[in-house]
This record gives sequence, structure tokens and C-alpha cells, in this order.
Amino acid sequence: MKNYAIALIPGDGIGRDVTEAAWAVLEAAARHSGITLNGARFPWSCAFYKDTGMMMPSDGIKTLQTFDAILLGAVGWPTEVPDAVSLHGLLLPIRKEFTQYANIRPHRLLPGVNGPLKATGFDILCIRENTEGEYSGAGGRVHQGTSGEVAVETSVFTRAGVERILRFGFDQARRRRRKLASVTKSNAQKYSMVFWDEITRRVAADYPDVDATSYHVDALAARMVLAPESLDVVVASNLLGDILTDLGAAIQGGLGFAASANVNPDRSAPSMFEPVHGSAPDIADLGIANPIAAIWSGAMMLDHLGEADAAARVMAALEQTTSRGIGTVQGKERTEAITAAVLSSLS
Repeated sequence: MKNYAIALIPGDGIGRDVTEAAWAVLEAAARHSGITLNGARFPWSCAFYKDTGMMMPSDGIKTLQTFDAILLGAVGWPTEVPDAVSLHGLLLPIRKEFTQYANIRPHRLLPGVNGPLKATGFDILCIRENTEGEYSGAGGRVHQGTSGEVAVETSVFTRAGVERILRFGFDQARRRRRKLASVTKSNAQKYSMVFWDEITRRVAADYPDVDATSYHVDALAARMVLAPESLDVVVASNLLGDILTDLGAAIQGGLGFAASANVNPDRSAPSMFEPVHGSAPDIADLGIANPIAAIWSGAMMLDHLGEADAAARVMAALEQTTSRGIGTVQGKERTEAITAAVLSSLS
């Protein structure tokens, strides 16, 4: 029997509820598939920061290195800890230290879920560069608090970083419908984004079987709304991918259905899986958080671990649940009721 060590970081707000829901489903699916998941919980969060002055201990990365994967709930409590502190203190260090350069977000409607568009047949896989670009953290502020204050934020694009995320995207396209959209704003950003377009053309030459098209981000955003069924794999930089995937979440029914993976493709370090929705302080502790995105993220984790059977069980149970109208309307059902429905659909 295969055994996997999973680090659980429930985080803040609804992250705690959806992590427990997802873990219950994952453990059940693992039992059905003859594998074992051993979870270890870590209290790293904004509450942890208030107590210790750190989002995670100084040896947190070293601790996580020993696990096969990380399941994250949600992090953030902006009324008490600035988002820039929570993000740069936990999520970004994990992504960068573990070279989780591929952020993967699937966008499609689960059965029974009504999105805001008339289109229903879309299936988009967004691949977002996850470790450099606009979120590199290069920059600073001088003369703070004066009329002459200056803030500089420098985007950092490396040939290695851009090429590896594009190759990852092309490899995903080969496994799907062999279409790839590369997204930039090269008409306005004549260095970094033109650089990205040039590398796209060079990499595309190695994938003649994939239909590759370069789009400006505004045109791609419009296409996601007007013709989402025309898209397959979308690859974008850190910032542009971040924005487009929230649009993707919107057209698939909302953030409660938005799953994601932060993947280290060469598996030299653990990958991290998380729902996109955040900690949602407004509904924290009410027991009405939708756990579907967290459960879907867990299925992506199982698939990444090579447990395709268990991952398929989870996704089939999710689809059976939503097809019965359970969990399809945000905030209308109890977290535990949705979780119970998914568990009852497992086979």
C-alpha cells in the first residue's frame, strides 16, 4: 500500500472549514483506491503571525520539504495583517523556494452549475507563471511620506523562467486539444512582453502539432467571455495569469468552484494545492463555505501524486453531487452538508 505524507495548512477564515472538508473526502477516496494519506496540520496563518511575528517559523520551508505535497486552505485577514505581509510571508516563499513555477487552474462548469454566460461547453486550463514576472518583489520605496515619494516595482523575466512555463503549457496542450494561447501586452510593454512573445515563437517551433496563438491580454479577456469554448490551454505571466484566472473563476460559476495547483514539474520539491477563493472573513465561522474548490484542488493533488484512480473518484463524486443541485448556489448550504453529499457519492 502506498503512503503519502501531506502537509495541511488550513490557514485563516473559511480555509479551516474547507480544508477539513477536502481532507475527509481525500481520505475516503484514498481508502477506496488502496492508498494511505498521512496528514500533519500546521497552524501557520495570520493568527500565527499575530502571536509570533511570522507567518511561518524560520524553519518552515525545511519542515515542508519532507512532505509529498501541501494542501492549503486560505491565508489572509486584511483587517489585522496586511495582505502584502501574509502573501510574502507564506505563499510566495513556498512557491519560490520549492520552484512551484507552474500555477494550474482549470475552468469549466461542473454539471448542474449555472455560470453567467450562455456558453456551457468550455474547458480552459490556465497556466500561470508562478515565481517571477510582476510578482518578483524587486523594487522599493524612497522618501516615504513626503511629496517626493517614489515607488518602483520591477518585473523580472528570465529566459529560463519564460521558456520553462511555455514548454509546460505546450506539454499540457499536447495532452488535451492541442491549442495554446500565449498572453502578453507586448503592444504596450516593449521589453518584457516582446521578450515573452519572441520566446513563444521559438518554443512553438518545437511543437508543430500544437496550434499556438499569441493574444494581447485585453483581447484574450474578451474572448474568455464571448467565446470561451474557443480556448484550450492559456499561458500567461504571473500578473496577467492572476487576473485572467479570476475571470475564469467567474465564468465557471464563482470562486467557490475555482481550484488550483502550484506545481514543481520536476518533483524535486513538494507541490502545493489550494482553492482560489481566499479566507472570506465575511462568512468565516458561519459554516456556509463551499468546499468544492478545495475538494477539486485535492483531486489535482492526487493526480499529481500519480494516483489517477483516486483523483477520478473524487471528481466523479463532485460531479454527481453538483448534478443533483447540491453545492451549486454559493452560501445556500452548509459546508458539512455538501461534504456529506460528496462522501456519499464516492465509489
